Amino acid sequence: MASPAFIATKQQSPPYMIAFTNPAFLLHDTGQHPENMRRMQVFEDIARFDPDYDALTLTALIHEQTYIRDVREASAYVSSYLDSDTVVGPGSMQAALAGVNAAILAAEKEDFAILRPPGHHAYPNRASGFCIFNNIAIATAYHRTQGKRIMIIDFDGHYGDGTSHIFYEDEQVLFLSFHQFPAFPGNGKVDEIGYAQGKGYTINVPLPPYSGDDVFLHAFKAYLPLVEQFQPDMIGLSAGFDAHTSDPLLQLELTFGTFHMIGSLIRDQNLPTFAVLEGGYNIETLPKCVQCFLAGYNGEPLPFTEPSTTSNRKCWEAYELDLHIGIGLLSPYWKF
Repeated sequence: MASPAFIATKQQSPPYMIAFTNPAFLLHDTGQHPENMRRMQVFEDIARFDPDYDALTLTALIHEQTYIRDVREASAYVSSYLDSDTVVGPGSMQAALAGVNAAILAAEKEDFAILRPPGHHAYPNRASGFCIFNNIAIATAYHRTQGKRIMIIDFDGHYGDGTSHIFYEDEQVLFLSFHQFPAFPGNGKVDEIGYAQGKGYTINVPLPPYSGDDVFLHAFKAYLPLVEQFQPDMIGLSAGFDAHTSDPLLQLELTFGTFHMIGSLIRDQNLPTFAVLEGGYNIETLPKCVQCFLAGYNGEPLPFTEPSTTSNRKCWEAYELDLHIGIGLLSPYWKF
Protein backbone atom coordinates (compact mmCIF):
# COMPACT_ATOMS: atom_id res chain seq x y z
CA MET A 1 0.00 0.00 0.00
CA ALA A 2 1.37 3.39 -0.96
CA SER A 3 1.91 6.27 1.42
CA PRO A 4 -1.06 8.61 1.97
CA ALA A 5 0.99 11.20 0.08
CA PHE A 6 0.10 9.32 -3.10
CA ILE A 7 -3.63 9.01 -2.51
CA ALA A 8 -4.34 12.38 -0.90
CA THR A 9 -6.62 14.91 -2.54
CA LYS A 10 -6.63 18.68 -2.62
CA GLN A 11 -8.88 18.83 0.45
CA GLN A 12 -5.92 20.04 2.53
CA SER A 13 -4.99 23.69 2.85
CA PRO A 14 -2.66 24.99 0.13
CA PRO A 15 0.05 24.64 -0.77
CA TYR A 16 -0.60 20.94 -1.27
CA MET A 17 0.95 18.90 -4.06
CA ILE A 18 -0.26 15.50 -5.22
CA ALA A 19 1.49 13.07 -7.54
CA PHE A 20 -0.22 11.78 -10.66
CA THR A 21 0.67 9.66 -13.66
CA ASN A 22 -0.72 8.34 -16.95
CA PRO A 23 -0.83 4.69 -18.11
CA ALA A 24 0.48 5.91 -21.49
CA PHE A 25 3.97 6.10 -19.99
CA LEU A 26 4.07 2.30 -20.00
CA LEU A 27 3.90 2.34 -23.80
CA HIS A 28 7.54 3.48 -23.92
CA ASP A 29 9.09 -0.02 -23.84
CA THR A 30 12.86 0.16 -23.42
CA GLY A 31 13.43 -3.43 -22.34
CA GLN A 32 16.25 -3.82 -19.81
CA HIS A 33 17.41 -0.23 -20.21
CA PRO A 34 17.97 1.62 -16.88
CA GLU A 35 15.09 3.94 -17.83
CA ASN A 36 12.36 1.32 -18.14
CA MET A 37 8.65 0.93 -17.50
CA ARG A 38 9.21 -0.53 -14.02
CA ARG A 39 9.98 3.02 -12.92
CA MET A 40 6.26 3.73 -13.35
CA GLN A 41 4.94 0.38 -12.16
CA VAL A 42 6.30 0.94 -8.65
CA PHE A 43 3.94 3.88 -8.15
CA GLU A 44 0.79 2.20 -6.87
CA ASP A 45 -2.41 3.88 -5.67
CA ILE A 46 -1.47 7.08 -7.46
CA ALA A 47 -3.89 9.39 -9.25
CA ARG A 48 -4.13 8.86 -13.02
CA PHE A 49 -4.94 11.59 -15.51
CA ASP A 50 -4.89 11.72 -19.30
CA PRO A 51 -4.93 15.47 -20.10
CA ASP A 52 -6.07 16.39 -23.59
CA TYR A 53 -3.88 19.33 -24.58
CA ASP A 54 -2.50 19.85 -28.08
CA ALA A 55 0.79 18.15 -27.28
CA LEU A 56 2.27 18.50 -30.77
CA THR A 57 1.75 22.26 -30.77
CA LEU A 58 3.12 22.53 -27.26
CA THR A 59 6.17 20.44 -28.13
CA ALA A 60 6.90 22.78 -31.04
CA LEU A 61 7.36 25.62 -28.55
CA ILE A 62 10.79 24.09 -27.92
CA HIS A 63 11.53 21.37 -30.46
CA GLU A 64 12.18 21.71 -34.17
CA GLN A 65 9.58 20.20 -36.49
CA THR A 66 12.21 18.07 -38.21
CA TYR A 67 13.18 16.54 -34.89
CA ILE A 68 9.56 15.86 -33.93
CA ARG A 69 9.18 14.11 -37.30
CA ASP A 70 12.34 12.09 -36.65
CA VAL A 71 10.99 10.89 -33.31
CA ARG A 72 7.71 9.83 -34.91
CA GLU A 73 9.51 7.95 -37.68
CA ALA A 74 11.94 6.23 -35.31
CA SER A 75 9.04 5.15 -33.10
CA ALA A 76 7.56 3.18 -35.99
CA TYR A 77 10.21 0.48 -35.54
CA VAL A 78 10.26 -2.33 -32.98
CA SER A 79 13.40 -0.83 -31.48
CA SER A 80 15.45 2.14 -32.57
CA TYR A 81 17.90 4.59 -31.04
CA LEU A 82 17.63 8.37 -31.20
CA ASP A 83 21.13 8.54 -29.74
CA SER A 84 23.45 6.03 -28.07
CA ASP A 85 21.47 6.19 -24.79
CA THR A 86 17.90 6.88 -25.91
CA VAL A 87 15.89 3.94 -27.21
CA VAL A 88 12.40 4.20 -28.73
CA GLY A 89 9.77 1.77 -29.93
CA PRO A 90 6.19 1.73 -31.26
CA GLY A 91 4.67 3.40 -28.19
CA SER A 92 7.40 5.93 -27.51
CA MET A 93 5.96 8.86 -29.45
CA GLN A 94 2.61 8.52 -27.67
CA ALA A 95 4.32 8.24 -24.28
CA ALA A 96 6.56 11.26 -24.94
CA LEU A 97 3.59 13.42 -25.98
CA ALA A 98 1.70 12.23 -22.90
CA GLY A 99 4.68 13.45 -20.87
CA VAL A 100 4.37 16.90 -22.40
CA ASN A 101 0.67 17.02 -21.54
CA ALA A 102 1.39 15.81 -18.01
CA ALA A 103 3.94 18.58 -17.50
CA ILE A 104 1.41 21.20 -18.63
CA LEU A 105 -1.23 19.75 -16.28
CA ALA A 106 1.25 19.70 -13.40
CA ALA A 107 1.98 23.39 -13.94
CA GLU A 108 -1.74 24.20 -14.13
CA LYS A 109 -2.66 22.23 -10.99
CA GLU A 110 0.59 22.85 -9.08
CA ASP A 111 1.18 19.11 -8.78
CA PHE A 112 3.86 16.49 -9.48
CA ALA A 113 3.81 14.63 -12.80
CA ILE A 114 5.26 11.15 -12.41
CA LEU A 115 6.20 10.68 -16.04
CA ARG A 116 8.61 9.06 -18.43
CA PRO A 117 10.60 9.38 -20.56
CA PRO A 118 12.40 12.11 -18.61
CA GLY A 119 13.20 15.35 -20.38
CA HIS A 120 15.91 17.64 -19.05
CA HIS A 121 18.70 16.37 -21.34
CA ALA A 122 16.67 16.86 -24.53
CA TYR A 123 17.71 19.67 -26.91
CA PRO A 124 15.51 21.42 -29.48
CA ASN A 125 16.90 19.27 -32.28
CA ARG A 126 18.03 16.04 -30.64
CA ALA A 127 17.49 13.48 -27.93
CA SER A 128 20.02 12.86 -25.19
CA GLY A 129 20.45 10.86 -22.01
CA PHE A 130 17.16 8.87 -22.11
CA CYS A 131 15.21 12.09 -22.86
CA ILE A 132 13.03 12.67 -25.95
CA PHE A 133 11.06 15.89 -25.35
CA ASN A 134 12.07 18.41 -22.69
CA ASN A 135 8.98 18.38 -20.49
CA ILE A 136 10.05 21.05 -18.00
CA ALA A 137 11.21 23.37 -20.78
CA ILE A 138 7.96 23.00 -22.71
CA ALA A 139 5.84 23.75 -19.64
CA THR A 140 8.10 26.73 -18.88
CA ALA A 141 7.91 28.02 -22.45
CA TYR A 142 4.11 27.76 -22.37
CA HIS A 143 3.93 30.02 -19.32
CA ARG A 144 6.72 32.19 -20.68
CA THR A 145 4.43 33.08 -23.63
CA GLN A 146 1.94 34.37 -21.07
CA GLY A 147 4.49 36.84 -19.75
CA LYS A 148 5.41 34.88 -16.62
CA ARG A 149 8.84 34.68 -15.04
CA ILE A 150 9.77 31.12 -14.12
CA MET A 151 12.49 29.73 -11.93
CA ILE A 152 13.53 26.18 -12.72
CA ILE A 153 15.23 24.29 -9.90
CA ASP A 154 16.81 21.06 -11.15
CA PHE A 155 17.88 18.71 -8.34
CA ASP A 156 18.36 15.66 -10.52
CA GLY A 157 21.83 14.25 -9.94
CA HIS A 158 22.72 14.76 -13.61
CA TYR A 159 23.04 18.19 -15.16
CA GLY A 160 19.97 19.32 -17.11
CA ASP A 161 22.03 20.38 -20.09
CA GLY A 162 19.11 20.52 -22.51
CA THR A 163 17.13 22.85 -20.26
CA SER A 164 20.19 25.02 -19.68
CA HIS A 165 20.85 25.30 -23.41
CA ILE A 166 17.24 26.25 -24.17
CA PHE A 167 17.11 29.15 -21.71
CA TYR A 168 20.78 30.16 -21.74
CA GLU A 169 20.02 33.60 -23.20
CA ASP A 170 16.68 34.21 -21.47
CA GLU A 171 16.52 36.63 -18.54
CA GLN A 172 12.91 35.67 -17.79
CA VAL A 173 13.89 32.13 -16.82
CA LEU A 174 16.28 31.52 -13.94
CA PHE A 175 17.80 28.05 -14.15
CA LEU A 176 19.37 26.67 -10.96
CA SER A 177 20.91 23.21 -11.10
CA PHE A 178 22.46 20.99 -8.44
CA HIS A 179 24.31 18.03 -9.95
CA GLN A 180 27.28 15.73 -9.68
CA PHE A 181 30.40 16.84 -11.51
CA PRO A 182 32.14 15.18 -13.20
CA ALA A 183 29.38 12.98 -14.56
CA PHE A 184 27.18 12.70 -17.64
CA PRO A 185 26.68 14.89 -19.67
CA GLY A 186 30.05 16.46 -18.88
CA ASN A 187 29.10 20.12 -18.63
CA GLY A 188 27.41 22.21 -15.96
CA LYS A 189 30.52 23.89 -14.64
CA VAL A 190 30.29 26.78 -12.25
CA ASP A 191 31.44 29.30 -14.87
CA GLU A 192 28.51 28.53 -17.22
CA ILE A 193 26.27 31.43 -16.12
CA GLY A 194 24.31 32.31 -19.26
CA TYR A 195 24.93 34.51 -22.27
CA ALA A 196 23.82 37.90 -23.63
CA GLN A 197 20.59 38.99 -21.90
CA GLY A 198 20.58 35.71 -20.01
CA LYS A 199 23.98 36.22 -18.41
CA GLY A 200 23.64 35.58 -14.70
CA TYR A 201 20.42 33.60 -15.13
CA THR A 202 22.00 30.15 -15.38
CA ILE A 203 23.42 28.99 -12.06
CA ASN A 204 25.28 25.72 -11.82
CA VAL A 205 26.17 24.09 -8.53
CA PRO A 206 28.50 21.19 -9.31
CA LEU A 207 28.84 18.68 -6.48
CA PRO A 208 31.84 16.34 -6.17
CA PRO A 209 31.21 12.59 -6.26
CA TYR A 210 30.35 11.21 -2.81
CA SER A 211 28.79 14.48 -1.67
CA GLY A 212 26.47 13.71 1.22
CA ASP A 213 23.44 15.37 2.76
CA ASP A 214 25.57 18.02 4.44
CA VAL A 215 27.17 19.38 1.26
CA PHE A 216 23.95 19.27 -0.73
CA LEU A 217 21.87 21.09 1.87
CA HIS A 218 24.58 23.69 2.37
CA ALA A 219 24.51 24.37 -1.38
CA PHE A 220 20.72 24.40 -1.56
CA LYS A 221 20.41 26.89 1.27
CA ALA A 222 23.20 29.05 -0.14
CA TYR A 223 21.41 29.62 -3.45
CA LEU A 224 17.74 29.42 -2.47
CA PRO A 225 17.60 33.13 -1.45
CA LEU A 226 17.79 33.92 -5.17
CA VAL A 227 14.11 32.99 -5.35
CA GLU A 228 13.21 36.16 -3.44
CA GLN A 229 15.58 38.28 -5.53
CA PHE A 230 14.34 36.96 -8.89
CA GLN A 231 10.67 37.07 -7.79
CA PRO A 232 9.35 34.45 -10.21
CA ASP A 233 5.67 33.99 -10.88
CA MET A 234 6.14 30.24 -10.47
CA ILE A 235 8.73 27.57 -9.72
CA GLY A 236 9.19 24.49 -11.89
CA LEU A 237 11.08 21.54 -10.45
CA SER A 238 13.09 19.04 -12.46
CA ALA A 239 12.71 16.49 -9.71
CA GLY A 240 15.22 13.70 -10.14
CA PHE A 241 16.15 11.23 -7.43
CA ASP A 242 19.31 9.66 -8.83
CA ALA A 243 21.29 11.61 -6.23
CA HIS A 244 20.05 9.12 -3.64
CA THR A 245 22.86 7.08 -2.14
CA SER A 246 21.44 3.82 -3.54
CA ASP A 247 21.15 4.95 -7.17
CA PRO A 248 23.25 2.87 -9.59
CA LEU A 249 24.12 5.65 -12.07
CA LEU A 250 25.78 8.25 -9.82
CA GLN A 251 27.98 8.56 -6.75
CA LEU A 252 26.06 11.16 -4.74
CA GLU A 253 24.92 10.12 -1.28
CA LEU A 254 21.67 11.91 -0.49
CA THR A 255 19.14 10.27 1.80
CA PHE A 256 15.37 10.44 2.27
CA GLY A 257 15.70 13.27 4.78
CA THR A 258 17.32 15.58 2.23
CA PHE A 259 14.49 15.11 -0.28
CA HIS A 260 12.03 15.86 2.53
CA MET A 261 14.01 19.02 3.34
CA ILE A 262 14.05 20.09 -0.34
CA GLY A 263 10.27 19.89 -0.35
CA SER A 264 9.99 21.85 2.88
CA LEU A 265 12.36 24.60 1.73
CA ILE A 266 10.50 24.97 -1.58
CA ARG A 267 7.19 25.13 0.28
CA ASP A 268 8.55 28.01 2.37
CA GLN A 269 8.91 30.12 -0.79
CA ASN A 270 5.09 30.30 -0.93
CA LEU A 271 4.95 30.40 -4.74
CA PRO A 272 2.98 28.38 -7.30
CA THR A 273 5.12 25.29 -7.81
CA PHE A 274 4.99 22.21 -9.99
CA ALA A 275 7.29 19.24 -10.49
CA VAL A 276 8.08 16.72 -13.21
CA LEU A 277 9.97 13.50 -12.65
CA GLU A 278 13.42 13.21 -14.18
CA GLY A 279 15.86 10.50 -13.07
CA GLY A 280 15.95 7.93 -10.30
CA TYR A 281 16.89 4.38 -11.30
CA ASN A 282 16.70 2.30 -8.13
CA ILE A 283 13.11 1.17 -8.29
CA GLU A 284 13.08 0.17 -4.63
CA THR A 285 13.92 3.65 -3.36
CA LEU A 286 12.49 5.85 -6.13
CA PRO A 287 8.87 5.90 -4.87
CA LYS A 288 10.09 6.43 -1.30
CA CYS A 289 12.18 9.41 -2.40
CA VAL A 290 9.16 10.91 -4.14
CA GLN A 291 6.98 10.36 -1.07
CA CYS A 292 9.59 12.01 1.15
CA PHE A 293 9.77 15.05 -1.13
CA LEU A 294 5.98 15.34 -1.22
CA ALA A 295 5.73 14.99 2.55
CA GLY A 296 8.22 17.82 2.97
CA TYR A 297 6.41 20.04 0.50
CA ASN A 298 3.03 19.27 2.09
CA GLY A 299 4.20 19.96 5.64
CA GLU A 300 3.94 16.32 6.68
CA PRO A 301 6.37 14.18 8.72
CA LEU A 302 9.18 12.27 7.05
CA PRO A 303 7.63 8.90 6.06
CA PHE A 304 10.89 6.94 5.75
CA THR A 305 14.12 7.33 7.65
CA GLU A 306 17.72 6.31 7.12
CA PRO A 307 21.00 7.55 8.59
CA SER A 308 22.12 10.89 7.16
CA THR A 309 25.39 11.05 5.26
CA THR A 310 28.42 13.29 5.73
CA SER A 311 31.03 14.31 3.19
CA ASN A 312 34.76 13.90 3.63
CA ARG A 313 37.22 16.78 3.78
CA LYS A 314 38.32 16.44 0.16
CA CYS A 315 34.71 16.67 -0.99
CA TRP A 316 34.06 19.76 1.13
CA GLU A 317 37.20 21.47 -0.19
CA ALA A 318 36.23 20.87 -3.82
CA TYR A 319 32.68 22.03 -3.21
CA GLU A 320 33.68 25.18 -1.32
CA LEU A 321 36.15 26.16 -4.03
CA ASP A 322 33.41 26.01 -6.65
CA LEU A 323 31.01 27.79 -4.31
CA HIS A 324 33.35 30.76 -3.91
CA ILE A 325 34.10 30.90 -7.64
CA GLY A 326 30.40 30.74 -8.46
CA ILE A 327 29.43 33.46 -6.01
CA GLY A 328 32.20 35.63 -7.40
CA LEU A 329 31.01 35.20 -10.97
CA LEU A 330 27.39 35.83 -10.04
CA SER A 331 27.92 38.72 -7.63
CA PRO A 332 27.34 41.37 -10.36
CA TYR A 333 23.81 39.95 -10.77
CA TRP A 334 22.77 38.70 -7.31
CA LYS A 335 23.37 39.39 -3.63
CA PHE A 336 24.82 36.63 -1.48
